[in-house]
Amino acid sequence: MSEPPAASGAVPAREQIRYLRVLGHQVRVAVRPGTEAGPPLLLCNGIGASLDLLQPFVDALDPRITVVRFDVPGVGGSPDPRLPYNFAALAWGLSRLMTRLGHQRYDVLGISWGGGLAQQIAFQSPHRCRRLVLVSTATGALMVPARPRVLRKMVTPQRYRDPSYATRVAAELYGGRMRERPDDVRRLMHDQSRVGSRRGYLLQLLAGAGWSSLPALPLIRQPTLVLAGADDPIIPLANARILHCLLPHAVLHVYDDGHLGLVTSATDLAPRIAAFLRAD
Repeated sequence: MSEPPAASGAVPAREQIRYLRVLGHQVRVAVRPGTEAGPPLLLCNGIGASLDLLQPFVDALDPRITVVRFDVPGVGGSPDPRLPYNFAALAWGLSRLMTRLGHQRYDVLGISWGGGLAQQIAFQSPHRCRRLVLVSTATGALMVPARPRVLRKMVTPQRYRDPSYATRVAAELYGGRMRERPDDVRRLMHDQSRVGSRRGYLLQLLAGAGWSSLPALPLIRQPTLVLAGADDPIIPLANARILHCLLPHAVLHVYDDGHLGLVTSATDLAPRIAAFLRAD
């Protein structure tokens, strides 16, 4: 397996966790300073997942790159929002957050639900979002859907609350390496990840209800890396091919894993993502 490249012997600074106000609410934010100057990478996580879930990817990513993660209001360590929100409002709030952190230009990576948010950011802030990475994601309401029995399990946050249940459904939901090692889901989703409220999960579901990026994809001009698992029950591979076809400056890489490949195959995918972000 590939190892993340060293940066001239430099040691990354310790990750900082703080709370910042976004959309009028306190949001838990983690910043891993990079060892070199350059655009940071803003990570947008999947539905119900706290920023902790992506730790294996952050650990494997080139230490030269600054990484910013956050918990959506009502998810992980962020308190419940008082009012519902949508992708457009959250994208605007994240733009303000990045300004407060001192970053005018940045790259964005979105996985699953966070991939929809990442597309919204790229469309809404074309002069600030430099490059885009879309992982295990689709175009929203207008997409090739998962099977009904998979969708039913996605409606509730039970997999985040019950480790035994998460293990039972891991293969069916996430595919890829989880088919052979479903017990790994306990370590990834329960050992350190924080669980938000049921209300927070519902509001996150509602934020993407009816939203679709399909009409806007040809207008997204940023260089885009589309990553998709060959065995992803939640987001069938056809969705990545649609993104690749309609985004003007996209490249597609299909990896041999499932929906959680960004963490279960982090040592393989992180160098590829770093190379894309640091390319001239």
